Amino acid sequence: MTQHMKTPPIVSQEAWEGAHEEMLVKEKALTRARDALAAERRRMPWMLVEKDYVFDGPNGKASLLDLFEGRRQLVIYRAFFEPGVYGWPEHACRGCSLGADQVGNLAHLNARDTTLAYASRAPQADIARLKQRMDWKMPWYTITDDWDKDFGVDQWHGHNVFFRDGNRVFRTYLINVRGDEAMGTVWSYLDATPLGRQEVWEDSPEGYPQTPTYKWWNWHDNYEEGAAPDQRWVEVTDVGEAAFREKSA
Repeated sequence: MTQHMKTPPIVSQEAWEGAHEEMLVKEKALTRARDALAAERRRMPWMLVEKDYVFDGPNGKASLLDLFEGRRQLVIYRAFFEPGVYGWPEHACRGCSLGADQVGNLAHLNARDTTLAYASRAPQADIARLKQRMDWKMPWYTITDDWDKDFGVDQWHGHNVFFRDGNRVFRTYLINVRGDEAMGTVWSYLDATPLGRQEVWEDSPEGYPQTPTYKWWNWHDNYEEGAAPDQRWVEVTDVGEAAFREKSA
């Protein structure tokens, strides 16, 4: 196959490492720009959600507030699984399904006070069948009113981000179109939220929750609400951070 491709030049290890170092400078600049954009996103104005929305869930009727599951942040992905969508009734939209396959273990998001949910217009029985077939674990609700239209996802997929202050709900952000391609990791979801990753290195507004970098990370079956970071893991990450600083210097 390569004989028909115009491939890059073949070089020595020294030349390859030099080219890699040049590329790494650009990659680091992109990372810093992404962090700066997330910091700006955390300062976006919020919109109070004043309408009452009703979803069907596995346990019956649910309000938008219920979808938070008691946490402060909520990301809802509008997935297309319903009559009229290609693949119905066996499958959801191919693109939405690819995105669902990318979703990591939700325990890590939950540990940062964040809930991820999916929403479609398919009945709950069909959603349950699809989740079982595809081995998807995210909570998935049925839209019953104009929620999708009101939040710009009635014609196309997208992630809406919400924040809860007591019983008040605010819309804080929307990611859609090609922005959805990058979603699925813990970091992509947290970077879209108003609180961010909640680590001390982040540029966040005054009073936002922040904990030492890396220290909250855990095995997905080992999170305990309110538990202090494991001291052995703290020591491991301290050594790693020291090594990073030394290399950067």
